[in-house]
Amino acid sequence: MSSMQPIIDESLKQLRAGAVRMVSSSLQERIGIIEQCIIRVAAVAGPWMQAGCAAKQTGDLPAGRAEEILTGPVSTLRFLHLTLNTLRELQHRSLPRLPGTSCVVADQLRISVFPTRCLYDAVVFRGLTAETWLEPGVTNATAFGDRPARLRRVQRSDPRIELVLGAGNVSSIPITDALTKIFQDDCAVLLKMNPVNAYLRPIFEDALQPLIQAGWLRIIEGGGEEGSYAVQHPLVDSIHMTGSTETHDAIVWGRDADQRQRRKLNNDPLLKKLITSELGNVTPWIIVPGEYSTRQLRAQAECIVASIVNNASFNCIATKMLITWNRWPQQTEFLDLIDSILHATPTRYPYYPGAATRFAEFASEDLVADARGHLPWTLRRNTRIEETPHLFQRESFVGVAGQTSLDADSPLEFLDRAVEFVNQQMTGTLAANLTVPSAWHQRHDKELDRALVRLRYGTIGINQWAGVAFALMSTPWGAFPGATLQNVESGIGGVHNTYLLDRTQKTILRGPLCLFPKPVWYSTHACPDQVAHRLCSLYSRPSLVKLPRLFVSALRG
Repeated sequence: MSSMQPIIDESLKQLRAGAVRMVSSSLQERIGIIEQCIIRVAAVAGPWMQAGCAAKQTGDLPAGRAEEILTGPVSTLRFLHLTLNTLRELQHRSLPRLPGTSCVVADQLRISVFPTRCLYDAVVFRGLTAETWLEPGVTNATAFGDRPARLRRVQRSDPRIELVLGAGNVSSIPITDALTKIFQDDCAVLLKMNPVNAYLRPIFEDALQPLIQAGWLRIIEGGGEEGSYAVQHPLVDSIHMTGSTETHDAIVWGRDADQRQRRKLNNDPLLKKLITSELGNVTPWIIVPGEYSTRQLRAQAECIVASIVNNASFNCIATKMLITWNRWPQQTEFLDLIDSILHATPTRYPYYPGAATRFAEFASEDLVADARGHLPWTLRRNTRIEETPHLFQRESFVGVAGQTSLDADSPLEFLDRAVEFVNQQMTGTLAANLTVPSAWHQRHDKELDRALVRLRYGTIGINQWAGVAFALMSTPWGAFPGATLQNVESGIGGVHNTYLLDRTQKTILRGPLCLFPKPVWYSTHACPDQVAHRLCSLYSRPSLVKLPRLFVSALRG
């Protein structure tokens, strides 16, 4: 028996009592707890960043320090502030107030979810917009489901405990997954830290101490044995996990391959509880051919490189396959730009387990780690699915991206074939990206919209990395709906979604080809850590007085 089992038993016993109190808690009580959490998250932002940098060996890299701030405290603070605003509105309104307009296109409701009504968002993320499309048939009257009524206690929830199996890569994933379940789904949460980032447990406990004191949250550590014990525990009602499809299927169908196959055929899952998930994705980036200026090509190359190297490429939304038209005149120039930026980007310590083995499988044979054990950023050109199917159908979770060319008689036919290719030939339904030339966009707006309708991904970035939508928090985050336990694809269900929208299908994040100032998440930014620190200060205690210094830092990028 694991030494953690008595701790898990006691934690769940305490959470059961907390869950009973939670479903009777007032909006004002929950608002007060969020306000306290905001203060405490801001207070631990420094140690949080330092712990991540120490574990990932990025303390000497400005980009590494910036990543730990932006994808940790800043993302968490955004979630807390947006959730706080929603709960405050529900004190006076039956539904949250949306930040923008909505429209219906072909029986599908499209709702603007970014920029939010917060002045800082329109300024800090200048040029970016996001629109969430709900599933066909959802109307303005049904766009929120029953969540607002439950949170206002017009409808009552039964006491429930959710086990959150936290991700090991991006630090805000486990914490915002847990917060989503607590403040949107009325679940007391047992958060099990991934062994890779279990060092964050004391920091999370400090930051979320108000939730722990309320009996709504407990945080534990452990490996597979502790996870299996918690999953099967009778006091756990449901599970949410971030990880791989292999881990998901082992939990749901069993670890033995023959047992999994037999159970799937008989639709007899080993796990009889509700499980939601966010899993892997071989993320594509489609380059719509056209005439781009040198500045536009450079900006898009920087954007793509940022999506590859962020967090040492240990992201389920790191770009893994560039898809170009084989007749595009600027193809070689563009790929050369990407290669040159990758070459100029400092390599990283491959902190995630198994990285070296995966690199050896997915990179070219002549590429090896350097004397420090760092792996080179790698773009494999002219790959073909017939020759290297694993590059298209298995997530490498390491800094290797491929490029493939598709034949077509015109740019429009290329876009049509590219959409079909990524939908049918590539693994995953979480996120995809497109680069679209401005003039082409203006001439073919309807054709682009039809392509977006057809793409089966939960988030689609146009001229910007879809991963940015993860950090915005007002945007729902999760895979395209329709997966099943037998074929889970990139997961079932979603998180974030601070406007409480129901039956979300996909989010479209749009940006110009060139953003100014240069985005802080670009690897070519000159002072990203300074901007990140000032963003954290802004979201810790919002104030217009802080904007000028933030702009000065941003302009230096």
